[in-house]
Amino acid sequence: MIAIGNDHTGYELKKAIIKYFEEKGIEYKDFGSQKVTSSDYPEFAKAVATAIQNKECDKGILICGTGIGISIAANKMKGIRAALCHDCFSAEATRLHNDANILAMGARVVGPGLALKIVETFLNTEFSGDQRHIRRIQMLEE
Repeated sequence: MIAIGNDHTGYELKKAIIKYFEEKGIEYKDFGSQKVTSSDYPEFAKAVATAIQNKECDKGILICGTGIGISIAANKMKGIRAALCHDCFSAEATRLHNDANILAMGARVVGPGLALKIVETFLNTEFSGDQRHIRRIQMLEE
């Protein structure tokens, strides 16, 4: 199950990602926002991160204008490793090396075509399990 959330600037990109999920049969839970009028990204970051913390969802996707604010908000929560990615290489690397559990993107930075490829890369890349990466992730949790 994938948790997805956005502020007002990420609403349209979220709709494109949800359409992709539905076409691919990927289960998701939408944590909003459901509007294009001003909304506060920290509340959506918290909702998605909480769903991951509670093991209600396996991974998450967060979208705001740049992806920066929403990723900062999510990373304040214990056990969350939100990675801001605007290319497929970064999405793959953060799963392989950081076991990131949330992908953050900026709707004003990346278009829907590339965003869907980034999402696909993020969701289909497994953590490498290398000891050096496990050690580093543990250091982040201290």
